Amino acid sequence: MTPKPPAQTPQDRVHVHRRQSFDRKHLSVDVYTLACERTAYILDNHDRAQIMFSGGKDSTAVINVALEVAHSDPRFARHLPLRTIFFDEEAIPQETADYVSRMFARPDIAGEWYCLPVQHRNACSRTSPYWWPWAPEAEDKWCRPMPDGAITHVPGFQTWPQEARMSIPDMAGLLAPPPHTTASLMGIRAQESITRLRAVTKKAVDNYIIQASGRTARGNLYKTYPVYDWKTEDVWAAPKAFGWDYNHAYDLMEMAGVGPSIQRCSPAFGEEPLQKIHTYAQCFPEVWAKMSERVPGIGAAQRYALTELYAYKDRPDKPAGMPWPDFISHYLKKFRPKEAAAIAERIQKEVASHYRRTTNPIVYKAIHPMTGLTWHFLLTIAMRGDFKGRKQAGARCAGKDTAKLWQDYTAEVAAIRDAGTAREYGYPRSWPTDPSTLVVDIVQKKK
Repeated sequence: MTPKPPAQTPQDRVHVHRRQSFDRKHLSVDVYTLACERTAYILDNHDRAQIMFSGGKDSTAVINVALEVAHSDPRFARHLPLRTIFFDEEAIPQETADYVSRMFARPDIAGEWYCLPVQHRNACSRTSPYWWPWAPEAEDKWCRPMPDGAITHVPGFQTWPQEARMSIPDMAGLLAPPPHTTASLMGIRAQESITRLRAVTKKAVDNYIIQASGRTARGNLYKTYPVYDWKTEDVWAAPKAFGWDYNHAYDLMEMAGVGPSIQRCSPAFGEEPLQKIHTYAQCFPEVWAKMSERVPGIGAAQRYALTELYAYKDRPDKPAGMPWPDFISHYLKKFRPKEAAAIAERIQKEVASHYRRTTNPIVYKAIHPMTGLTWHFLLTIAMRGDFKGRKQAGARCAGKDTAKLWQDYTAEVAAIRDAGTAREYGYPRSWPTDPSTLVVDIVQKKK
């Protein structure tokens, strides 16, 4: 039997756009019901289930849907109390810790509160590209005292040396060893990024269930995204409609004028979240005062994240006459050798992928309609790092008017030709004299 959501009035119902079909058809079913159906399927088809709970709005939706389903039918009783895993990132608002404590006090939740020095990206600094919450060598700088009852040791997780410390995805298999199949229910939503959208469009069936990979994965762990098609408004409509508890850090952000689409409770040290780091200082001044001493580069990032220094709203101007590959190399040298080599390899792969698909040149700003690649994009990678591979050039073409893309691209090719600066673009062929022929060639290849 498919679990049914609680009775609602028409005014309370969550929106009725089904995202599982990516032509975005409108169906007579709401996303809450779909999430319940998926969760029931997940619980039925895996030996064990666990909620990856961050205390944020999306994992709030996941855990409440899972609890509703787990209580809806006796066949799900084997999953109760519901195993719930929280990785405490140390530099979090007190409101988040309070909310997790309230949820873990519930009798139908078996909470596991981990305080481990897992590896996190630090995009605030090129010379210190990682940081580790609860690192024993930095105990005097911890943002908060170690919570009572925290789990600080997991067999197989190596604390020393620092370079051996795993990220959360890499250590996930340690928490779910074989032979049991385990489903990790996660608050991943396609609306949040093109990369996440693409993650749930790779399969026509069970597209929200993906086998986990990583250093400790053993083939029995699956990442599942039961609320992948929810919008931000759905995530907030549900607590109001069903009376769910939630993280009151969001109230502070709302009062500070931080819009729902950029509200974030976890530390904003990563490459993409960094552009919102100023909201932390504004909304959580107590933890911010300690964060500023905890993570290298955070003070500069708070001041200059939206400038060309961190390549968000602005980019530095390339010196006239300097080839683009040389300008890219200039920024790679600002990283440590190991990280610089990894970023250089990523850039080389992007360029090689482009030229496998087309013989067209890469220009500065106008994205190529087939590959999405530009030197502007490659400069962003060179400056920020993108160690997790979340920025994809090809995704930049999604949903765009192809004719307009070709118009902008050929116009820039022509402008470069007329300016006599073609040699700066690292193009291995003669620069096209008639850019319009580029479009015709690609159209013929598609046919």
